[in-house]
Amino acid sequence: MIRNPTVFVLSVFSLLLVWQGAAFFVSADVLPGPLAVAGVMGREALHGTLLIDIGITLARVAVTFIIAMAVGSAIGIGLGLWRAGDRFFDVWLIAALNLPALVVMVLCYIWFGLTEVAAIAAVAVNKIPLVAVMLRQGTRALDRQWSEVARLYQFGRWRMLQHVILPQLAPYFAASARTGLALIWKIVLVVELLGRPNGVGFQIQTFFQLWDIAALLAYAIAFMIVIQLIESLIVGPWEQRVSRWRGV
Repeated sequence: MIRNPTVFVLSVFSLLLVWQGAAFFVSADVLPGPLAVAGVMGREALHGTLLIDIGITLARVAVTFIIAMAVGSAIGIGLGLWRAGDRFFDVWLIAALNLPALVVMVLCYIWFGLTEVAAIAAVAVNKIPLVAVMLRQGTRALDRQWSEVARLYQFGRWRMLQHVILPQLAPYFAASARTGLALIWKIVLVVELLGRPNGVGFQIQTFFQLWDIAALLAYAIAFMIVIQLIESLIVGPWEQRVSRWRGV
């Protein structure tokens, strides 16, 4: 969410000025200016595959995001509630957090081939540990008094989860979703660059081989704009709303 539109516009305008100034002193083949990139972006949107590739990449981002959030949340909440399991699996979680994303991608492509399953798995595996850590921390910070009240009123496990645990974890869900979106789309581009025949990452690899910097920047910036819109219009306002529940 943009809190001060005037400051935002001035900031973007100054960034474009700096970009244009830098482009003025170097070759257009090395760093094309913003107008040149905007022209390529418009051409690719009207006559190229820009919109199709953005849609493909967004679909991969959405699928991996849902999988990572679901699996990571279940693991994090489970470990946060189960202290013995938390101590035992803590080393596993740390190892998963520190496993390089590139290694996971290469291994998934080796094990599953250059398939969509391998691409989705590679991205999800990289995101799941981060979600698990954040939700585990949130579960540890639960207000035990609410749990005691729920037990007093004989809440079952499902009602306890639905009315006591999940509402308190809402800010942690929002934070992990926000950081997850920022992480996932970058990893998806790399996965596409390494082993998929379509998507924004694949097109970036193609334009790199052709040394077409303007088209490369056009695809990258177009997708960044889409992600920023999702962040500003959906994820950001949702995070503020659920954080307000706890007075944050």
